Order: sequence, then structure tokens, then C-alpha cells
Amino acid sequence: MAAMADSILRVRDMTSGDLASAHALSRQMQWPHRIEDWAFLLSIGEGVVVEDGDAIVGTAMGWPYGPASACLGMVIVDSGRQGQGIGRKLMNAVIEKLGERTILLNATAEGLPLYKSLGFEPVGTIHQHQGAAFSVPIANVGPDERIRPMGKGDQPAIAELDRKATGLERGALIAELLRAKAKGVVLVRNGEAIGFSFFRRFGRGYSIGPTVAPDQQGAKALISHWLGSQSGMFMRLDVPGDTELSPWLEELGIADVGTVTTMARGTPAPRDAAVRTFSIITQALG
Repeated sequence: MAAMADSILRVRDMTSGDLASAHALSRQMQWPHRIEDWAFLLSIGEGVVVEDGDAIVGTAMGWPYGPASACLGMVIVDSGRQGQGIGRKLMNAVIEKLGERTILLNATAEGLPLYKSLGFEPVGTIHQHQGAAFSVPIANVGPDERIRPMGKGDQPAIAELDRKATGLERGALIAELLRAKAKGVVLVRNGEAIGFSFFRRFGRGYSIGPTVAPDQQGAKALISHWLGSQSGMFMRLDVPGDTELSPWLEELGIADVGTVTTMARGTPAPRDAAVRTFSIITQALG
């Protein structure tokens, strides 16, 4: 039976015509992505699907960040078809597309065994926070620091801060976030950009990320700007475990609802210790 089922499976590139089926799979898994979120992910990367006849039974996507690094995500297998090797087919197809790059992904507990078998190793954790904050104290910034709206002229500086914090070449992704009407604020010290944070529509409400800052105080100030100006709105933040932001977010009413494991296949790019990421874009994009 397994051989017969395998013989009718077909792996092919994802197209915009697949978005409705992909969205249905993510809803089946109770993921929050809207079809607009799927469309954005496909517009900036590439994906594959597994078909059984006319039905799409699996998806996976990849996003190259320059010649050396990439992220992989949106790996979904229809709940009725799990355990049939579909996840491995999807992963192998995306890994082949991404080539010799170091690949990062965020893994659920269910996906860990497969990813480990494909050469991925744990390098960190991400805590998913969501909820609504109704009372947000004003966070203090450092001496000679202030937060201001992000302008078009900030894009090169923001892309460079992101590169230092992540080790990834994501200037094109930053540009696409701005084109997709994400809002941004910049933390400046004596007129120089030293941090930033994005706010955009995502899933059930809004997402705050990426947030990049030189320290936790700066990160809290940037995140507080969005929470305070959007009081009562449903927010999601995905924060690295080593930022130690989770207790603070819980106090504000943004609950920790789950943890995933960040994994790498290859050697992650070096990062600049002077700046770091305090919330990521999404678990898929890093």
C-alpha cells in the first residue's frame, strides 16, 4: 500500500494558484496565516507542493538570503497523510533549491526527528507570544536616544543593522516589508540609527518584528511604542529565548503560548555582538 501511495505523489514548484489549498492546509493545522500572508511569503521566496492526483497534500518554502544563507519553513503535511514520507520529500526538494547555503528553520517538536535526520542541529529557541496589552508603561530610552518614525531614507541603515544582528543579507526582504505597508520606527542616538522595529498585519491581528536593538532597554522601548500606540489590539511576537523578554511580555498580557527550536544545517553566519534581534519577522522567515 505504501508503494502504491508513493507512486502517485508528485513534487512540483508552488504557484500562486496553489495558495488557496496551502491556506486550507495551514488552517487544518490551526496556524493563523491569512491567504494574504501566504501570498507575501511566496512573493519573496519559492516553494514546493506535493500533489496526490488533484489534491495538494503538503507544502514547504524557502527564502535565500544572499549566496551563503537561507531560511526554510511552512512545512505542512495533510493530517491524514502524515507518516508516509511526504515531509521528507518536501524538505529534500527545498534543500535542493537552496543549494549549498546554510539553512535555518524553526522546528516544532513533531518536526525535530525529521530535521535532525537531514542534518539540522539545534542552535536556539523561539518563544511565541500573543495577546492584547491594555496598559503599557512608558519604556525609558538611553541618554541622547529617541524613537522616531521610519522614513524611506532609513532603509540602507536598517538593512545594515539587520545584517549585523542576524548575519543574513536581507536588504531585499526589508524593502519588501516596507512595500507591503509594514510600519517602522527607528531608535536613534545622537541622530544615528541604532535599532528599529516593524509592525504589520499578520494572522489574527498584528505582528511586531523584526525588532533589532543594542540592548534589552532599547528593545523594550521599541516594542512598547507599538503596544502602547495600539492598546487592546491582538499582537504576536516571536522572541528568541536568550533575549529574556518573555517574563516582561507576560506581565503586559502578551502570553507565552509555545516554544519552537531554531535549527541550522551548516554553520550559521557570524553576528555583530553590538546589536541583536529581540523579535523575529515570523517563524518561517526568521
